Amino acid sequence: MGLPADSFLQFTPDLRICRLLNGLWQVSGAHGVIDRNKAIPEMLAYHADGFTTWDLADHYGPAEDFIGMFRAQLTVQGIDLGTMQAFTKWVPQPTRMTRAVVEAAVDVSRRRMQTETL
Repeated sequence: MGLPADSFLQFTPDLRICRLLNGLWQVSGAHGVIDRNKAIPEMLAYHADGFTTWDLADHYGPAEDFIGMFRAQLTVQGIDLGTMQAFTKWVPQPTRMTRAVVEAAVDVSRRRMQTETL
């Protein structure tokens, strides 16, 4: 199907996003267990329809893992990973913030999302 051109925003010179973000807070667990075998194909369908931008956070249960699996499926299907965007957030418990604490949290998110950079 695809969305009209004005459905997208050139956020920065190298980042074009869909103006309507797909939220993943629903997979946090508060709404029941999500079947990954059904969720990932649905995410692929959203992407094919032009909804390419995702909003998630480390505390949204398996949201970052879903993005990792989604990215893997895009790759399997030969779809350029540059066509999707995922914005995660880190919501730490109050504690002393050291560089090591922050780097460890970033590393966890990178592993879960199957990406080298955030």
